[in-house]
Amino acid sequence: MKKYGLIGYPLTHSFSKRFFTEKFEKEEINATYENFEIESISWFPEIIKNNPGLIGLNVTIPYKEKVIPFLDELDEAAEKVGAVNTVRINRSKDTIFLKGYNTDTFGFEASLKPLLKAHHTKALILGTGGASKAIKFVLNKLDISFISASIEELKKNEIRYEDIDQRMLEERLLIINATPLGTYPKTETFPPIPYEYISEKHLLFDLVYNPEETQFMKKGKEKGAAVKNGYEMLLQQALKSYEIWNRD
Repeated sequence: MKKYGLIGYPLTHSFSKRFFTEKFEKEEINATYENFEIESISWFPEIIKNNPGLIGLNVTIPYKEKVIPFLDELDEAAEKVGAVNTVRINRSKDTIFLKGYNTDTFGFEASLKPLLKAHHTKALILGTGGASKAIKFVLNKLDISFISASIEELKKNEIRYEDIDQRMLEERLLIINATPLGTYPKTETFPPIPYEYISEKHLLFDLVYNPEETQFMKKGKEKGAAVKNGYEMLLQQALKSYEIWNRD
């Protein structure tokens, strides 16, 4: 029986375990998916060693970057983004080879591209955490320029939220929420931007998927903007992970 799993901490609300368990049952696939809730990434080698049937892992917060030193190779996206959310485990008689991938980039691109219009040439990313790295990779690939709003110490190509004004929003018609604001149970929260300048030309993409419609999305819809949540991105990255694990 093939075995897959997820490492992270905490793992109280795991989309991956529920998704793959249902997939295996529905498609009558002889496989299991297990959560490995580890308090330290130093436990990672023990998971590989103690689960000889394990051939694939997903990686979530806070280990997408910390897992990299334990891997033998990275694919292009993982290397450029600097984060891994999928690990393929190749086992031979005497060796174990671990390759890291970033399927968040695939999921975001697959979800975003059908919604893009010719005028979506400039983006505003809300947040500068780990989630924003995959977003930047895809925007660069699609030749969409971007600037990020941060509450941390400013780095290159970053601004403060209070600097987001009418001119900026009229210029940047793609707005991506890469923060956890609005996530259940704190569904009343939303990124602090001047929504009065949102128009029907805007596309608001929220990486949050629970609830299905966030306050960020509601405020965009009220102004006639197109909106999208993060569920399809999540679904697409999961399917891509499964494809990677089962390549010949």
